Amino acid sequence: MSTDKKEPATRYCYHCRTHHPVEEMRLLVTKTGSRWRCIKSIEAVKRSKEERDAYGRQVSAANQAEASGRARMLNKIQRGL
Repeated sequence: MSTDKKEPATRYCYHCRTHHPVEEMRLLVTKTGSRWRCIKSIEAVKRSKEERDAYGRQVSAANQAEASGRARMLNKIQRGL
């Protein structure tokens, strides 16, 4: 019987708040410790302020849509639909 733990196929990006394939992630050292971040968000930091702001708005909109969808599903479950 093997006790080897398999690596997860995805990692959570603390910047986008979503899971990405491990190949798209990098481990960064921050003041609070090591965190996984997707390459797309790392590259976005290197762009102009306008491009970074646009990327941030895009991520925020995606997060809001996901939260809204979850809230709707929870409401349906609570109402018994």
